[in-house]
Amino acid sequence: MSRLSKLSPEQAEVETREVFQVFIKERGRVPKMLRTVVHRPEILRTMTDHFRTVMTTGPVERRLKELISVRVSHLIVCDY
Repeated sequence: MSRLSKLSPEQAEVETREVFQVFIKERGRVPKMLRTVVHRPEILRTMTDHFRTVMTTGPVERRLKELISVRVSHLIVCDY
């Protein structure tokens, strides 16, 4: 059980809704992890910037990075 609530885009502060809208446009939903981190907007911004940099740079294709992420989450039984 989560200790922090997962906010919906409608519950998020105005300044962070745009971050959610980008994820909805790109993926059709906002990941649970970001719905929890939105309680701290300054962390949400730096976290999403970091993830975008990791996923869009370097010699490993984005698709492989996504597959690795999903597999590791599955192996450690992570709800996020």
